[in-house]
Amino acid sequence: MAVVDPTLELERELHEAGAAWVVGCDEVGRGAIAGPVAVGVSAVLAPCADIPAGLRDSKMLSEKRREELYPHAISWSHASAVGLADSDEVDRLGIVKALGLAGRRALVQLHEAGVRILDSVVVLDGSHDWLTPALTSAPRVLTRVKADRDCGSVAAASVIAKVHRDRMMIAFDETHPGYGWTGNKGYGSAAHYEALEALGPSPLHRLTWLH
Repeated sequence: MAVVDPTLELERELHEAGAAWVVGCDEVGRGAIAGPVAVGVSAVLAPCADIPAGLRDSKMLSEKRREELYPHAISWSHASAVGLADSDEVDRLGIVKALGLAGRRALVQLHEAGVRILDSVVVLDGSHDWLTPALTSAPRVLTRVKADRDCGSVAAASVIAKVHRDRMMIAFDETHPGYGWTGNKGYGSAAHYEALEALGPSPLHRLTWLH
């Protein structure tokens, strides 16, 4: 995968067009078979400082490098949060509605931190707006393919969400051992499926996703 450094071109364009806040938004854990889906948000005001050196889409970073950049992503953001929807909610609602629920929870945290959500533009990674239907009163949501690669606020959100969720999955090794959470983070590796055969599903597994 080619390494691409994000810019603040879109964020500055949106600020200049009148957005008080620009909120980068990205999800992690959508394709996992266990654990929550996480939605990270990074809110920035104008003028925002230069992006921390090395910060980019979490998929372009090693686990060690993500951990190193995590505090910088948080301190660079004027406010940040991670919303979660657990495996039971994924099973009951389906993944798209669970993503919306997690995103709504993340925006509530930003609101409680003082971000004026309705005066914001949310930059959502991807081509599908799964966030707006989950909100009673929605800000403008701008979808952008590869926003996690190209936009600083979304790259920050991706790192914040990824590290937050990975730490949760690693901690689950203590309470639900035997599934290799430290390595697979809830994704369906061969060893993970072998553990499922031996142990059966844990309370963390998305039962509707198991075959």
